Amino acid sequence: MQRTNLRNIAIIAHVDHGKTTLVDAMLKQSHIFRANQQVAERVMDSNALERERGITIMAKNTAVEYNDVRINIVDTPGHADFGGEVERVLNMVDGVLLLVDAVDGPMPQTKFVLRKALEQGHRAIVVVNKVDRANARPNFVINATFDLFVDLGASEEQAEFPIVYASAINGTAGHDPLHLSDSLEPLFETILDYIPAPQINESQPTQMLVTATQYDDYKGKIVIGRLNSGTLRKGDTVAHIPADAEPKTARINQVYTHIGMERVEVDEVQAGDIIALTGINEAAIGDTIADRENPIPLPPIRVEEPTVQMTFGVNTSPFSGREGKFVTSRKLRERLFQETERDVALRVEETDSAEVLRVSGRGELHLAILIENMRREGFEFQVSKAEVIYKVIDGERQEPYELVDIEVESDYQGAVVELLGQRKGTMRDMRFNDDGTVHFVYHVPTRGLLGFRQQLLTSTRGTGIMNTLFAGYQPYAGEVQTRMFGSLIAWEQGTATSYGLYGAQERGQLFIGSGTDVYEGMVVGQHIRDEDLEVNVCKKKQLTNMRSSGADEALRLDVPRNLSLDDCIEYLADDELLEVTPNSLRIRKRLLNTDERRRERKWGKK
Repeated sequence: MQRTNLRNIAIIAHVDHGKTTLVDAMLKQSHIFRANQQVAERVMDSNALERERGITIMAKNTAVEYNDVRINIVDTPGHADFGGEVERVLNMVDGVLLLVDAVDGPMPQTKFVLRKALEQGHRAIVVVNKVDRANARPNFVINATFDLFVDLGASEEQAEFPIVYASAINGTAGHDPLHLSDSLEPLFETILDYIPAPQINESQPTQMLVTATQYDDYKGKIVIGRLNSGTLRKGDTVAHIPADAEPKTARINQVYTHIGMERVEVDEVQAGDIIALTGINEAAIGDTIADRENPIPLPPIRVEEPTVQMTFGVNTSPFSGREGKFVTSRKLRERLFQETERDVALRVEETDSAEVLRVSGRGELHLAILIENMRREGFEFQVSKAEVIYKVIDGERQEPYELVDIEVESDYQGAVVELLGQRKGTMRDMRFNDDGTVHFVYHVPTRGLLGFRQQLLTSTRGTGIMNTLFAGYQPYAGEVQTRMFGSLIAWEQGTATSYGLYGAQERGQLFIGSGTDVYEGMVVGQHIRDEDLEVNVCKKKQLTNMRSSGADEALRLDVPRNLSLDDCIEYLADDELLEVTPNSLRIRKRLLNTDERRRERKWGKK
């Protein structure tokens, strides 16, 4: 039996190809909002970090009504570091909208998300977005997209995809790129005609796979997923089947479906719909909610393994406890393990020290978002440099590799080739675009890309565009030099003075300004050479009666480099830590004492 009044779709694409903007337009044209309602741009990006960075981080679902058919829509992230969000939601839907930029065409993440959708057996509608751009080339994009389907082993049915041309920002779509209608009606019609309605059997035992969880201060944990079979009612007693444990009995307090941006409480839901439940507080992603009398588990969600790891530990600097609300190892451990319940691509492991945990993710950005969320919640802690996760395969040490797409002005192509050559990169493709830019495709060890983005922006005057895609594990590539310069390290604890900083800035680039509190072992700048240097930034000028009144006016300090969280993580060396507090980011040496560091360097050379 088919539920003809329902469709479940996910919108997938590379980052910045217009997924969330298209959802905005679909919501507005479905009259979800009042005529006089003020609606924010990219309304689905509800998280503060998503709005600040302009990217989708967490997959979210909504629903619209069109011709008496409810269309459940899942908006997914486009950045490679959040691929786990895409993997976990694809089992909730029956088809996908694959968005492709009318200028860029298929990009690295397009290949990743499409491969996952095809593996699930989903059919795709290709939406060529941004056809209103002056340099749009829809014919080229369609040919490249078809080639991608063939390369990924799509079936004949999957390769015969319908094509819709659209301008998401204008809310228009059509089947001819030169003649778009005034609305998204052609897109809605294509969804109803091509995406299959859910196949259901109400007589089978109840089964639902938990695909997402949220927490509400009043309702407790909310579990979200698709009801595969059976029906669920408010107050039902069900079986909660954890991924690797025996079934437990649980009771459903409330049942919700989605309409627009709201959850609507209902008394009963039928198979095929994407729903939310409360009352099952122990449920985690990958668990099954099943019939109490006939508990049959569903296959748990499997996602690709993490490739990058960092250590999270209690802040041990002299300034610890000054700014944070949560500073103990117990609070840190609780928060990190709580994150693993929501993020299936994250791993948290114990270490030899009770105050340090090892956290693994898909990339530096994946872990940086977690760090930023925690500091905004009031946590104070310290993290180490990101490191890749090695594996031993067939008795050989192997490391993760990335496929890197870089687009730069032709003036900077030499700098890019030199940088990636130093990092053991192998060029796979190089072509010149019509607008004068150069497009590179490189195969690079993930280890060589740690800290690379900032160097690329510096070398290309901020014009370089880089995208990456995990390409699997390959043999260890040898030593890679990722940082060319040492650090300027504070000699003593105190307050930085203009006089002390003036002497230090001749040795490199400063990260702090006058009046900043520092401690021994804190990194205050980048050295112009490849070794570390201790500097006394707290030094004061001795006062004498021979001093002229305008002597200090001659001290002109350079503007210090203001490091963001991403910059700090990229900058870290093996012997450095990043101190994270709600108000500050401080880079420091693992060993704060100058004599201890010198002793370790001395013994390390022997």
